[in-house]
Amino acid sequence: MRKISPNELKENFFKKIGEQWMLITAGSADNMNTMTASWGGIGYLWNRPVVYIFIRPERYTFDFINNNSHFSLTFLPEQYREALKVCGTKSGRDCDKIKETGLTTAFTEHGTPYFTEAEFVLDCRKFYSVEIKDGEFVEKASVDKWYKKEGIHTMFIAEIESAFYL
Repeated sequence: MRKISPNELKENFFKKIGEQWMLITAGSADNMNTMTASWGGIGYLWNRPVVYIFIRPERYTFDFINNNSHFSLTFLPEQYREALKVCGTKSGRDCDKIKETGLTTAFTEHGTPYFTEAEFVLDCRKFYSVEIKDGEFVEKASVDKWYKKEGIHTMFIAEIESAFYL
């Protein structure tokens, strides 16, 4: 594992998140969950490097994010596309997704779970969350397109405390 400053990241996050996807993982060695995500971003806010992710309250991972100070974003190589599909279509309430995918869990210095098969990992400390409200949309078509069947996302903003390549 090679730890770097978040400012040294050179990834194309439009491609990494939107096309290749990421795993959002939170919890402890005794109880954790992960989910695939293709929405989110990375930037700079309040003088710190941050990530922002979106999770619906119905998702099993939602409570893990709410109940823990840290979460990881794991970016896997293309050979793990099937694992990403499993983690994006099955619920941790119904199965052990980590066992089913064969991914290997490890922990950051903060105790944040991640997967050793990663190309790189971001260890993130949550510091802000807000429920997105349908009445606040300027573009009303987005509400109809994305929120007809399920609840509206909560946005979590977290500081990238460490980044590392494996």
